[in-house]
Amino acid sequence: MTQRTVLQTAAALAAEYLAGLPTRSVAPTPAALARLRSLDRPLPDGPVDPAAVLEELHAVGSPATMATAGGRFFGFVVGGSLPAALAASWLAAAWDQDAGLAVLAPGAAALEEVALRWLLEALGLPPGCAGGFVTGATMANFTALAAARHAVLRRAGWDVEADGLFGAPPIGVVVGDEVHVSVLKALGLLGLGRTRVTRVPTDALGRMRADRLPPLDDRTIVCLQAGNVNTGACDPVRDLCPVAHSQGAWVHVDGAFGLWAAAAPTRAHLVAGIAAADSWALDAHKWLNVPYDSGVALCRDGAALRAAMATHAAYLLQGPGREPDEYTPELSRRARGVEIWAALAALGRSGVAALVEQCCRHATRFADGLSAAGYEILNEVTLNQVLVRFGDDAATRRVIAALQADGTCWCGGTVWQGRTAMRISVSSWATTEEDVEQSLAAMIRIARA
Repeated sequence: MTQRTVLQTAAALAAEYLAGLPTRSVAPTPAALARLRSLDRPLPDGPVDPAAVLEELHAVGSPATMATAGGRFFGFVVGGSLPAALAASWLAAAWDQDAGLAVLAPGAAALEEVALRWLLEALGLPPGCAGGFVTGATMANFTALAAARHAVLRRAGWDVEADGLFGAPPIGVVVGDEVHVSVLKALGLLGLGRTRVTRVPTDALGRMRADRLPPLDDRTIVCLQAGNVNTGACDPVRDLCPVAHSQGAWVHVDGAFGLWAAAAPTRAHLVAGIAAADSWALDAHKWLNVPYDSGVALCRDGAALRAAMATHAAYLLQGPGREPDEYTPELSRRARGVEIWAALAALGRSGVAALVEQCCRHATRFADGLSAAGYEILNEVTLNQVLVRFGDDAATRRVIAALQADGTCWCGGTVWQGRTAMRISVSSWATTEEDVEQSLAAMIRIARA
């Protein structure tokens, strides 16, 4: 079988998979999961026809997937994949570029520069910001906070990249009570500690209270949040940022999905003041709907980001322009910025705004429909997150489990302020009004059973 035939076969199987999503169970069936055991066999002694490999992969692997690419998956703030972004991912995989160095991937490096500029424009962030394309918000937080760590210790005369943290001046880190676990993980990886933080109380929606911000100084990093993972609420950056900056602190915003509100005119007020921060983390595989994995770290101080990330060696040929490896933890990596470029090129400014608005409208419809049916909505639905409760904790857990088994749609569970809730996250371009109505009917049917 020729390479062209193999690739054409893969494209046909992928198209078949996507075409079947509207009519299949969102979660894989027990039978589909059981068939995965057939893949666990001894390593073949010799080569196998690639066509046979692909056919088996599709026959066994495709039914065992969670249908996150379809329109009725509402768990974990998982976006779908726009057609342009998905196809660009295939093309970039065929290019097989190592995007760490511009000399190795000149086309990808150029595309990532444009994608970075377009991102800043779409989100209303300062045009001179530096950025790096990483795996997701966890690494975006890590990368941006590494730049913050460098900057605050540099002010104290300490070179953390050269000398490490042993004997370094202490750094203060301030987070909200509703800080996302990815920020805490990043702080742990950076040696700043997951529990060695000052927590600020939050309000009923999970937003940091500006009136409870502690005294700060120029060796403090304040971590704010755009998009609470449960409620979708955003910290009042417009109130918090000036106070933090007046005392010399660095302000970082974890905006994995909530930062995209800045791209939608009717939602931008939720993240007012966001452009005044010093660094930002966001996911592209959430609301921009590019394939996994894709995140972006953004930093106002490009020199701090380069100081934290860059490495040099005689064999690493440096060109006159931007070198991608100077902005990310990885040296070798895939050209994930290509998909971001493709998504933004296909959508344009108004298309990005429409995608955000569409998801928010769907979330509001879920909340209105469930409330009208007599179920308790626990959050003010301002973005794409809905928390619903079907009676007590046990009843709510029963509904979640039954809904996941039913296959019409998929939602996860959470605990919000001590109460079990079902969490509906609307993040996919593929979700239609029909998907929402079909899913809403299933939720109500199961809750009443």
